[in-house]
Amino acid sequence: MASTDGERRFMPVPDGLDGMRLDQAVSRLFGLSRTAAAALVEAGDAIVDGQPRPKSDKVSAGSWLEVTLPPPPGAAVALAPEPVDGLRIVYDDDDIVVVDKPVGVAAHPSPGWTGPTVIGGLAAMGERIATSGAAERQGVVHRLDVGTTGLMVVAKSEVAYSALKRAFKEREVEKRYSAVVQGHLDPLRGTIDAPIDRHPGRDYKFAVVSGGKPSITHYDTIEAFPSASLVDVHLETGRTHQIRVHFAALRHPCVGDLTYGADPTLAARLDLTRQWLHARELSFEHPTSGERVRFESEYPSDLSHALAVLGDGW
Repeated sequence: MASTDGERRFMPVPDGLDGMRLDQAVSRLFGLSRTAAAALVEAGDAIVDGQPRPKSDKVSAGSWLEVTLPPPPGAAVALAPEPVDGLRIVYDDDDIVVVDKPVGVAAHPSPGWTGPTVIGGLAAMGERIATSGAAERQGVVHRLDVGTTGLMVVAKSEVAYSALKRAFKEREVEKRYSAVVQGHLDPLRGTIDAPIDRHPGRDYKFAVVSGGKPSITHYDTIEAFPSASLVDVHLETGRTHQIRVHFAALRHPCVGDLTYGADPTLAARLDLTRQWLHARELSFEHPTSGERVRFESEYPSDLSHALAVLGDGW
C-alpha cells in the first residue's frame, strides 16, 4: 500500500526489481498506478543514486532510490511555522522583508516538498506576511531554486504585494546574480536571447524551446580560471531555471549543476553539491516610499570555497 503522507522515502532497489524500468519499479514498490508512477518520475520525484532519471531507464539492484510520494487527494499544503537554519533577514519594515536564503530551502511549500521554506522560516520568526496570492505562496512575488542561494523579497502588506508583482512583471526590478560556469565564454560579454519552456522529454527540467516564453540573460565575465569562469549575470526576464538553462544551452553549464550537464568530476573536486549560482544583488522601488532600495549578499561558504579552489589552478 502506498504511503499517503507525502514524505520522502529512501531505500536500495531490491534484487527482484533489477533491470526493471524506473517507472515500473516505483509502481511496484509503492502500489501506484503505472500512470501515476510515470508522472512522479517525470516530475523529478524519483531519484536514483542522487540523479533524476528518465522513466524508461533500467534500475540496478542495490542502487539508492529516493522517492517523494504525492500527498493524499485534497491534502492541504502545510503552512506551519518552521525555523530555518541560516535564513537571515537583511531588511525588514511594515511592507517588505528581504531575506538571504540558504541552500536547500524552497521559497514556499508545495506538494511533494517536505523540506524547509522561506515562508515557514519567516512565520517562525514572527513575521506577518501578506495574504495575497495562492494559499501556499502568500506574500511571495518571486522565487529562487532550492539549490540557489541569495536575496529574496517577500511582501508583508497587500499594497506591497500588488506593487512588487507589477514591478517584476514590468521588469522594473534589477536582479543580479553571480555564477561560475564551465569553460570560457565567447564572447566574454554578451546577451542570451532564447525562449524557454518545459523540456520536451523531462518534465523536471526546462530547455531552450522554439515557441517558448521570451527569455533574456545578460552576462559579463569577471574572472577566468583554467576550467571555469566567474560571470556577473543580469536577468531581464525571470523564467524558471533561466540562468541554468541559458548557460547550459551555450555548453557552459553552471559548475555543479548536474541536472543541466555539468561535469561531476569538477563538481567533486570543488566540493560542490549544487549549482554555483548566487542571487547577489536586488534593487527595486520601495512599494510605499517610492525610494530606490538596493541590497547585497555575500557568497556562502560552499561557493567561496569552490572559488578558492579554482583560484589555485583548477
